[in-house]
Amino acid sequence: MGLGSMQLSWSDEQIKTALQRQSPGRAAQLRMAVRPRPGDRRDLPDPCPHEAAVLILLYERQGQLVFPLTLRTQTVEIHRGQISLPGGSREAQDANLQATALRETAEELGVGPSATEVVGNLSPLFIPASGFCVYPYVACVRPAPVLRPDPREVAQVFEVAISHLLDPRTRRFEIRQRDGQRFRVPAYRIGDRRIWGATAMILAELVAVLRAQS
Repeated sequence: MGLGSMQLSWSDEQIKTALQRQSPGRAAQLRMAVRPRPGDRRDLPDPCPHEAAVLILLYERQGQLVFPLTLRTQTVEIHRGQISLPGGSREAQDANLQATALRETAEELGVGPSATEVVGNLSPLFIPASGFCVYPYVACVRPAPVLRPDPREVAQVFEVAISHLLDPRTRRFEIRQRDGQRFRVPAYRIGDRRIWGATAMILAELVAVLRAQS
């Protein structure tokens, strides 16, 4: 699909409708999974060692549908220095995992829950390296928010256009070696940044959902 044929603008209702359809789930996630993926499993452990939630916060900026990603600081407890969606661990005061995603987004980016409308969710994903079960939610906010990143958790925040993810040229593959083993690592290239791992797997499912809507 060329850039000229991509849908750049979606209404909240279109996004909600797309998310209500049968999810491509694991099949879509695996398109951006590191291979081999040590400790991988098809289901979520029961009980899950740790629960977390992330939020894909969609809004329009200069006529394009975008969402924010964060570069985590070197002082956070886990996933230091990694690019991720806003989110974090479920806490006792959270009524549910959706509340976790909204609270964490408010804490990290200053976008309060009252300003956002959760329109759906994607498939949960188990991260073997950290033992977390991550639950992704999708929300819309209109107009585009002013992002106020918390410097204790967020080193940088940047916006990614959905059109970039839909462009096949954004998807790259690398071969890496670790402890004598070769790994095939897919990533989304956004400028000089690489989005890979669990974040890329979550976004791959969103891409599949929106591509079906286009």
